[in-house]
Amino acid sequence: MKQLFILAACIPMLLSAQSNADSVYIKKISDEIMRNGKAHDLLRELTKGIGGRLAGSVQYTKAVEWGEASLKKLGADKVFLQECMMPNWKRGGKDQAAVVVQNGKKTNRALDVLALGNSLGTGGKPLVAEVIAVQDFDEMEAKKDQLKGKIVYFNNKFNPTNIQTFKSYGEAGQYRRSGPSRAAKYGAVGVMIRSLTEATDNNPHTGTTGYDESYPKIPAIALGNEDADFIWSTTRNSSIKVSMTTNGSFGPDVVGHSVVAELTGTQFPNEYITVGGHLDSWDVNEGAHDDGAGIVQTIEIMRALKALGYKPKRTLRFVLFANEENGMRGGNKYAEEAKKNNEKHVFALESDAGGFTPRGFGFTVSPAQLTKIQSWLPLLKPYGTDFLQAGGGGADIGPLNRTFGTPIAGLMPDSQRYFDIHHARSDVFENVNKRELNLGAVNMAALIYLVDQYGL
Repeated sequence: MKQLFILAACIPMLLSAQSNADSVYIKKISDEIMRNGKAHDLLRELTKGIGGRLAGSVQYTKAVEWGEASLKKLGADKVFLQECMMPNWKRGGKDQAAVVVQNGKKTNRALDVLALGNSLGTGGKPLVAEVIAVQDFDEMEAKKDQLKGKIVYFNNKFNPTNIQTFKSYGEAGQYRRSGPSRAAKYGAVGVMIRSLTEATDNNPHTGTTGYDESYPKIPAIALGNEDADFIWSTTRNSSIKVSMTTNGSFGPDVVGHSVVAELTGTQFPNEYITVGGHLDSWDVNEGAHDDGAGIVQTIEIMRALKALGYKPKRTLRFVLFANEENGMRGGNKYAEEAKKNNEKHVFALESDAGGFTPRGFGFTVSPAQLTKIQSWLPLLKPYGTDFLQAGGGGADIGPLNRTFGTPIAGLMPDSQRYFDIHHARSDVFENVNKRELNLGAVNMAALIYLVDQYGL
């Protein structure tokens, strides 16, 4: 009994010593990244040296070569390419639209637009049709008998009352994803949407649409907010026609690759912890925040741990995923190969919400695992993590969770400015802050360290 009492008395001291050691090591990680971090330099190389990286493009192939070379140069134990077949959608030229008739009078107002990703073009000539403007799907259904031969404009706005902006993005996103097919069901010949943003500029925002094979595949474009306001206000009082020209088309699928690097585990080499982002971007910008930031943070975590001489217990995988934007082929292939090889994936972390100031992490884990994770909050809080909450992950690591039940998490930076530039021409290197970018890598690296040390 006396021995048990002594052991019980020692446990708090042992835990305290352990916590102090972790705190010291996480400070070393932070100092290394904040003093010597290469993420910002790497992002400049990726964005200015290569630019937009649409799946299937020459630029995407260059990005794969750059990622492979960077990970090797910075000391990964192993680097390999994981092949997947990628969709081959091309924008095919400048997207154009203009209001051509208003109350019987011609107008010269050109609209700033982008074709939605994966949408098909207007067949080499302008599509000219009357516009039916609706606020939402309910209003469209009420006017379904008026839609045949018309262009439907969806005016659904990015909801400013949601403090968590990803909620607004999810709500507005349905008009981009399924609006074209839902309008085509009633005979519409084209679709325009208000861009998924609350930005005060007139930059249009692209992004993926998906066609329902039951209906015709009609052209679809996004408008900048100023032009969206113009269309909405004008159609309230007038009948207008719009001329739109897009050139989108699909070629046959092409071979692409995700880039995978490893630091080999010393105790449990057959247990894998994955951290990553997606290497592809849209073609209209440099993909700096989406998801160049996640890519260079992933590489920086590997570099910093290697520079500190860290010997992981479990094998750490650093993955630059292919084709997240318009096909999800890289993430799906990664889980497929893991299943085929009977791999044990114990945790996966993704950064795909921009390179802004880190605020916390969202987790898809069991209640017991979340309780354990939340006990680490005091260790992460000095570096900006304010919460470790249920609900989160990422598109590319989601297949691991669905295939194996792998615990997953996503970095959650401050999101208030993210959708100002998301999928728009303004997502460029100059809009990424070096310190914020590095802080994201610090918090991610600290979380990876804790999971590696203590498991889930």
